[in-house]
Amino acid sequence: MPLQSLSQQLTECMASDRHALRRQIERLRHQSAPKTDETALQSLRARIDASRARVVARRASIPPLVFPDLPVSDKKDEIAALIVRHQVVIVCGETGSGKTTQLPKICLAAGRGIYGYIGHTQPRRIAARSVAQRIAEELGTPLGTTVGYKVRFHDQTHPDSLIKLMTDGIVLAEIQGDPYLRHYDTLIIDEAHERSLNIDFLLGYCKWLLPKRRDLRLIITSATIDPERFSRHFEGAPIIEVSGRTYPVEIRYRPPRIAEEDEDDETTGDLQQAILDAVDELHRDMPGDILIFLSGENEIRETAESLRKHHLQKCEILPLYSKLSASEQEKIFKPSGKRRIVLATNVAETSLTVPGIRCVIDTGHARISRYSARSKIQRLPIEKISQASANQRAGRCGRIAEGICIRLYDEEDFRARPAFTEPEILRTNLAAVILQMKAMRLGDIATFPFIAPPDGKLLRDGLAMLYEIQAIDKQGDLTDLGRRLLKLPIDPRLGRMLLEAERWHCLEEVTIIVAALSIQDPREKPVEQMAAAEAKHALFRAEDSDFLSLINVWQ
Repeated sequence: MPLQSLSQQLTECMASDRHALRRQIERLRHQSAPKTDETALQSLRARIDASRARVVARRASIPPLVFPDLPVSDKKDEIAALIVRHQVVIVCGETGSGKTTQLPKICLAAGRGIYGYIGHTQPRRIAARSVAQRIAEELGTPLGTTVGYKVRFHDQTHPDSLIKLMTDGIVLAEIQGDPYLRHYDTLIIDEAHERSLNIDFLLGYCKWLLPKRRDLRLIITSATIDPERFSRHFEGAPIIEVSGRTYPVEIRYRPPRIAEEDEDDETTGDLQQAILDAVDELHRDMPGDILIFLSGENEIRETAESLRKHHLQKCEILPLYSKLSASEQEKIFKPSGKRRIVLATNVAETSLTVPGIRCVIDTGHARISRYSARSKIQRLPIEKISQASANQRAGRCGRIAEGICIRLYDEEDFRARPAFTEPEILRTNLAAVILQMKAMRLGDIATFPFIAPPDGKLLRDGLAMLYEIQAIDKQGDLTDLGRRLLKLPIDPRLGRMLLEAERWHCLEEVTIIVAALSIQDPREKPVEQMAAAEAKHALFRAEDSDFLSLINVWQ
């Protein structure tokens, strides 16, 4: 009877403790001794009491919940009721409705976050940091206490934090040490429309995990997802729509003017002039800061130079892309009093809200990762964005007041674009995913419950690549080398180079080469000063090897 009574108390313990406590109860239940060891029983009681005390303390630590006047707040009671009754809930609504900041608070109101973290994923580090800061401010608590965040190389959470913001990559890394995600009682997957490889794998993993963790809640949210598809994937999960952007956004189409002889070649000069014209138009028609979406760092630098030469009065020009340091990225959150023009890649397309933005200029392009099975190369070509991404961009300027979005393409072009961005799993090298799945013993990737199953050719290519680098054997089983590769957070081929370099005692040199290969080429040459740049770069060029040239640059 004492064991049965203790077993019933497990539901009041921390989710992370229940498994170990249940196993301890089972061991005591099957002891061969006629009477349960009283010392072991007292130890078990103490552990259960300590775990229950943590739950009580966490419940008492919930600060007063105040919901601002946002569209999602009007439906907070309905959303909370769905979270209580259903294991999976899909929340969709327009950008600016408050989903990202208010859903974790609605989860707290529904009794979540008491038995484990409310995990809240973001596609990018800067979004995880800024959203955590915003929620902490709304709850009136210091960042790192009730609300924390964890990104690569930086963990600002506390064991007693209730809400934990993180990138989806962090969740996948934690799965290796905590396959049942026992430290969480709720998981919010935000920006699901991006359909990145991490998000699709995480959604498939949750489909596998949820029947084994009946106490876990999953909330999927985005402004532009295909809700019916997600609902079907999770056995008819309920969908709740949060309608209405905070403020209306006027869409204007302003395609670049192209000279007749250049109709088939939309040159960079035409685009730069279109950007300058759009900036002038917005200066005339709308106060507030301007956010310009560009496809990469080179385009950001070129546009910044064009804007400076345009002699804009009293304007501050700020770049925003993922490779910037955290301190440089934080500048966009600190208004200077001047009108600001923020030049961003699609890092600003999702939950990240740049304060003060009233206007958006959308060039309509982004760098889209795409794998070529023929050349075995993962490329980042510049491609047209989908309608969903365009709508996300437009939504950035309807946060604080009515806004204007100028699209530098025509309406016919917009309507001809695909409704949603093609999932990354259909256009990427799958070697890293296959490797991770084999380590987790999740079975055949061909039968894994992905929302969009990958093409058979990509699967075969990923397996062949893992075999070539000796990460798996002929039977497809993980090798010791494969297990070592799993510990390296980079492409398996690059990781294999590091392991081989260790064997040949040239790890320092190969690490430099791998670092350069894992990013866009760091050797940048301004177009307008190409000859001078080539002359400077020639000082580092090794005649026999591009790889040795990279080492020379580093040194």
